[in-house]
Amino acid sequence: MNFDLLKNALVKALLEEGLTEYEIYYMSDESVSVATLNKEVNSFSSSESGGLCLRVLVDGKMGYASTELMSESEMAELPRRAKSNAEATEKPDTVGIYAGSDSYEELKIKKVELLSAADLKDYAIKTGEALFAKDPAVKEGTSSQAICAGTTVRLVNSHGVDLSLDCGINALIGEAVVGVGDENQQDYSFKILTGDETVTEVVDEAVSEALARIGAGSVDSGKYNVVISGNQMRSLLSVFSSAFSAKAVIDGMSRLKGKEGEKIASEIVTITDDPQREGNAVGTTFDAEGVATHRKAVVEAGVLKTFLHNRETALAMGKETTANASKAGYSSPIGIRPYSFAIEPGDKSQDELFAMAGDGIYITEINGLHAGANPVSGDFSLQSAGFLIKDGKKAEAVKGFTVAGNFFELMKSISSLGNKLERGVTTGFTGFCSPDVLVPGMSIAGK
Repeated sequence: MNFDLLKNALVKALLEEGLTEYEIYYMSDESVSVATLNKEVNSFSSSESGGLCLRVLVDGKMGYASTELMSESEMAELPRRAKSNAEATEKPDTVGIYAGSDSYEELKIKKVELLSAADLKDYAIKTGEALFAKDPAVKEGTSSQAICAGTTVRLVNSHGVDLSLDCGINALIGEAVVGVGDENQQDYSFKILTGDETVTEVVDEAVSEALARIGAGSVDSGKYNVVISGNQMRSLLSVFSSAFSAKAVIDGMSRLKGKEGEKIASEIVTITDDPQREGNAVGTTFDAEGVATHRKAVVEAGVLKTFLHNRETALAMGKETTANASKAGYSSPIGIRPYSFAIEPGDKSQDELFAMAGDGIYITEINGLHAGANPVSGDFSLQSAGFLIKDGKKAEAVKGFTVAGNFFELMKSISSLGNKLERGVTTGFTGFCSPDVLVPGMSIAGK
C-alpha cells in the first residue's frame, strides 16, 4: 500500500467536497506467534490488520468515516460519508482539528527488525527444549511462545501536520510446569527477545520460580509488614490507573476528583508518565490528536500534580492537554491513555526491604485483579501467594491467602521503595512499571 498516493487522492476528494478542516488517521498492525507444548510446535498464528479514519469538521460538528479498503475509489467516497455523519450528529465539537505543536522530540526508541516466522519457530523450540533440560522436575504441560508485533501510524491534517510512527517488538515467553512428589506448580517468564541470552533468562526465571512454589504453606490471618514485588505492584497500578484519567474525573468515576494539589500518596512516591522511557520497547512522539508528547510527573512527592488529558477534557477542566489522547484502533473515538506509567524507584535493594520488614510477607503473585478490585472506590480483596519474611530474610513459600485493602490508602502507606524498576512487556503503547514497595501493617486473611 502506498499511503501517500491514497492520501493525495483523499485530499483531492475532500477539497472537491468543500471540506477544508480534516484529519486523516491511518493505523496498521502485524503480528506472528509460534508456540510449543512439550517441546513440539502446537500453534502458529499470523495476522495483519489496519485501516484509515477520516474526521471532518462541518458547521461546528465532527463527522467520522473509516475504511479498511485501501483504494483510490474508496478515498473518493470517504469524504461524503464523513460529511453526512457530521450533519447527522447533534453534538457540537469543542476542539476542532489540531493545528500542530511547535516542535516534536526525536524518537529515541527505534523500531526493531521483526523476526521472521522461521526465526520465531527456532526460538520457541529452543526455549521449549531448554525448559525441559533445565531441571528433571520439569514435566509435561511446559510450553513456550515466541512472538513479534509491529504497529505503523500516520496522522495528516489540514493544518499541515504530517506525523508517522513505526514501532515493534520481539518477545519470548516460557512457562514451566514442575512436579515434586505429588505436588505440581508452574510459573512463567515474559521478556523482550534480543538473542540467545533471552532464552537463558526466560528458562532460568520460569523454572526457578516454579520450583520455589513447591511445598508452599499457609499463613495465619492478621496484619503483616508486606513487600509487594514490582511486578505485582505494577499490576495493581494498571488496574487503578483509570483514576488518573480526566475523562473518569469528568464522568464522576474517579476517587481523585477535586484532589489536584493535594497529597494522595506517601511523600516518597512519585508517579511519572513517559512516552519514551529508557529501557522500554516502544515509544511515541505524538498522541492520537497530533499533540507532541512529553514526560510528566502525575504525582510528585505524594502530591497529585495533574490528571491525564486529551484536548477535549483539558478544555472542559480549564487545563492544558497532557498529550495523552488515544485511539484503541484506527476507527475508535478519541480517548485517554498513559504511555509508560511508573512509580519511580527508590534507593533500597530487595534485601534491604526484607530487613526493614523484619517479619512479614513478600507477595509475588496476585490473582483476580479484575474481579476483586474496584477501580472507582479503590477497594480490593485478592487471592495471593509469595514467601514469608523471617528475621529480615526471604523464607519459605506461602499460598492461599487473601490481601485486602484500598489502593489509595495503600499509596499513602508505602514506607520504602526498591531501587529496581520492573516493567511489563506490551505490544501496544501503554505499559506500567514499579519497584518493590514496602507497606507496613497490611491485612492478610489466611488460615
